[in-house]
Amino acid sequence: MAEQVLVQVRVDKKLKEEVSEIYEMLGLDLPTAIRMFLVRSKLERGLPFTTRLPKETVTRPEALDALDALFQQASGAPDMTQDEINAEIAAVRAARKAVKQ
Repeated sequence: MAEQVLVQVRVDKKLKEEVSEIYEMLGLDLPTAIRMFLVRSKLERGLPFTTRLPKETVTRPEALDALDALFQQASGAPDMTQDEINAEIAAVRAARKAVKQ
């Protein structure tokens, strides 16, 4: 048997309790689970699971455009241009004027 050494790791108490409970359901204790992790890491020559950052799905300009659209919606800003608004006002005024005559 190879010489054994002590490995100490500090972890959050709640995390230790939660994973110990999981390993108990699997018939393992925490030290055995950690040894399994280390052996598997050796076999894989790295972490025994994939680690990666989530894929960025939105670019910064797209996010800013979306945020701007939300601000416009929240403020009640119209989707119309100034010229379209002026044309709409002129049409309503013309319709009112026609009704009065």
